[in-house]
Amino acid sequence: MIKGKDIVIVGIQPWDIEIGSNCKNIALEFSKNNRVLYVNPPMTRAVMRSQSNKDSIQKRIRIKNGEEDSLVEIGSNLWNLYPKTLIESINWLPVHLLFKILNKRNAIGFANDIKVASASLDFKNVIIFNDSSMFLGAYLKELLNAELYIYYIRDNLITQDYFKKHGVRLEKETIKAANLVVSNSPYLKDYARQFNSHSYYVGQGCDLELFRPNEVSEPIDLAKIKGVKIGYIGFLTEMRLNIHLLVEIAKIKTDWQIILVGPEDNAFKNSELHSLNNVHFLGNKKGVELPAYIKYFDVCMNPQEVNELTIGNYPRKIDEYLAMGKATVATQTPTMEIFKYHVYLGETATDYIKQIERALKEDSPEKQQERIVFAQGHTWENNVQEIDKAIQQLN
Repeated sequence: MIKGKDIVIVGIQPWDIEIGSNCKNIALEFSKNNRVLYVNPPMTRAVMRSQSNKDSIQKRIRIKNGEEDSLVEIGSNLWNLYPKTLIESINWLPVHLLFKILNKRNAIGFANDIKVASASLDFKNVIIFNDSSMFLGAYLKELLNAELYIYYIRDNLITQDYFKKHGVRLEKETIKAANLVVSNSPYLKDYARQFNSHSYYVGQGCDLELFRPNEVSEPIDLAKIKGVKIGYIGFLTEMRLNIHLLVEIAKIKTDWQIILVGPEDNAFKNSELHSLNNVHFLGNKKGVELPAYIKYFDVCMNPQEVNELTIGNYPRKIDEYLAMGKATVATQTPTMEIFKYHVYLGETATDYIKQIERALKEDSPEKQQERIVFAQGHTWENNVQEIDKAIQQLN
């Protein structure tokens, strides 16, 4: 395990983000044996102007003006830095060379804030762990004179419009410059290895404390639905889920009840699914409520839309389903090969129906326990141990 090091973590998510974050979990795990500085992305001038009414932006403005400390201790061996430097929004620039010049200027200001904070903490021989910051993070190896520069890729961000514009070029350069690249899926590892031979798959950690097969009552809205319950929990978005697949399954198997728990995007809100009697939208739920829904599904599913964005994703919800021992059917992708001995895989509606029928028929206490044991191996401690093994490959 990495021990006694000074680690600077940069990324695209601030510490006070409301959703879960791989990078935050990795930072917490690192801090058990190392000193860690978690650096928030700097505020842009455009965001300061357009979102000045938000509490989070007001806080950053006070920090920029010196009215609050920019460096905050948030745990044992763990500090959070709010950069004071205000950077310019430049992603709209059509010429990549001009973008690179101005992006480096942004990065220099960002790096100077990190240098000041690192000096105040007496950080030496720092390791930089860069979570997908392909723009500002691209120059930090040289600007901070890092002992080791690790690039972490956990999503195929360059398929999204914002990152695609300049990231297709710049992420490749960032990967090439890194001493080490680690990823949470074999697909992304293979992508990175095209540009850096020191690219490794290190698995994925999950917070599974909530997801245990405890004795809980069936939620009232779920209990009202009678029949075989095939369920999904998560954000219902056309970008990541196959609406057509769900429609086909529901129309063919009218005796099954398709349960969808989570907020909807406009595509789902306007979809044919809302006209089908055996499809039930139960809305958004608090995190602590989710295990009770999973417990009372007969089969869990992940009807993923396979596209450039999703094909390399590690679906953490699969671990959550399995941690509760649930029979699960999911869409076949390269990353799902990791789960192939514990999850039923398919592509078409016909596949899904066949696999759900198998899952219903073959479920047993023995299989449930096997799923639980498998999922419980996906801890953040194990994830960081795999990162350490990758570092050792450099020696």
